[in-house]
Formats: sequence, structure tokens, C-alpha cells
Amino acid sequence: MATAGQRALGERGGDAAAGALDRTAVALVAALLLLSGLAWLATAERMRGMDAGPGTDLGSLGSYVSVWVVMMAAMMFPAIAPMVMVHGRIQGGRGSDGRALRPGLTALFVAGYVVAWGAFGLAAYGLFTLGRLVSIDALSWDRGGRYLAGAVICAAAVYQLTPLKDACLSRCRSPFWFLLHRWHRGGVGALRMGASHGAWCVGCCWALMATLFALGVMSIAWMAFVAALIAVERLLPSKAVANRGIAVVLVALGLAVAFSPGRVPGLALPSGSTMNMSGAARN
Repeated sequence: MATAGQRALGERGGDAAAGALDRTAVALVAALLLLSGLAWLATAERMRGMDAGPGTDLGSLGSYVSVWVVMMAAMMFPAIAPMVMVHGRIQGGRGSDGRALRPGLTALFVAGYVVAWGAFGLAAYGLFTLGRLVSIDALSWDRGGRYLAGAVICAAAVYQLTPLKDACLSRCRSPFWFLLHRWHRGGVGALRMGASHGAWCVGCCWALMATLFALGVMSIAWMAFVAALIAVERLLPSKAVANRGIAVVLVALGLAVAFSPGRVPGLALPSGSTMNMSGAARN
């Protein structure tokens, strides 16, 4: 028996696959990109003067969450535009019972996606805060800190080439596959689909986000760099070329941070021995 997702895709998938975009889908994507642009402006304003390079203090939980959610909207909304477009086209059709589906459910899909990334952000905050409780002299920036930062970036390069990364990225790059196998009806169903898609996206991009923490999570320039990598691997026609190309870039960047950080454009260096890469300030 065909699932609801299969029936909906059967009704609307042909036109979407042919690239015929209706006004509803265009409006949804335009709104998403507008929100992303506004989020970039808000993030740039919030982060002004906050970049202290690797090991930047994340501040209070409330402040961090507000910044993180806006950051994710700025960085990830352009990358999920194809998924939102297809979801909006399907919701703009009619269900198997002949009743019109509600295009507004796509907003709930996006909300579920944001929830998934919010959960990841909270986990990252917890790990970072735990690290700040441990003062390890060997991890001060002028000793082992820069090697730790470089190692995190190189580890992200290795993850680019793993089967898990490939599996997650395949699902993120294939809107029709995802909606065919994960379709749920109604508002709760849209939230579930968004959260599920967000979880695959976290599995795909968590290592790239770790590089952001290693480079300076409060840096608008490094945010743009990581966002560009995410967009490339989602939108470049060849997934293999994107993955391997990004891995090469990350290896080069990681080695530069570890062995010649002063020559890395845009990298704010912690002030001498005052910043411990475990997160604790030294006296």
C-alpha cells in the first residue's frame, strides 16, 4: 500500500522534478532567504567585538541560545531551501482524501528543523562549559592549544570521507527521497519531519560546526566560511567532488592553524598565555 508521502509525491512530484516552480514554492524560498539575510545582519550586530578566536567565551546560557538560534537561521536556511521548496509544493497539492493540504505546515517543518539544531547547540554548550571547568596548562594557546584547534579541524576533514557522513549527506541532498520515506500528516507530522531532517543535517554537519568552535564561534567571518562549505556540499552537483574538496581545504586550514596561526587570514589569536584552550583563563 502506498504511504501518504508516496501518494503526495505521486501527485506533485512530477512537476517539481521537472523544475516547474509555482508561486507558493517561490514565496516560501524567498521568505526563507529573507529570514536568513535578516539573521546574518542580526548576528553581525550581536557579535560585534566578541571574537576572541579559539576558546571564545560563550557567555550565559540564555545569551548563547539566542545567538545560536539566529546563527543557525543565517547559516542553514539557504542550504535547506530545496527541501523547503519541495515540501511546500507537496503541501500545496491535495491529499488522498481530496482536501487541500495547508502550505502553512511548511513553517512547522522549518521549526522542527530549528529545534534539532537547537538541541545540538545546547549539547555543544554543555561540552564547552564542562571543558572550561578543567584548567589544563598544557592546552594554553601558546603551548598545546593551537595544536588542539588544528586537530579538531583535521578531524572534521577525516569525517568528510566517512560512510556516516556520506549517508547523512545523501539524505540532506535528496528532498524527494526524504519526503518519500519520512512523510507524516498534519502539524505534528510536519514538526516531526523537520526535526528528523534536522537530525540528519546535524549528523552531516556537526564536524563542520566543531571547526567553527575551534576557529572562533563568535566570528562572523568564520561563520560565513563554514556556511559556504555547507552550501557547497549540499548544492554542488557532484557530492564526491564536494566532500573531497572540502576535506582538502580543512586539512590545509587545520595544519595552518596548528603550525602557522599568525598567517591564517581572519583568525583572532588568543592573547598569549591568557587563554587556555580547555576554556579556562589563566592568571
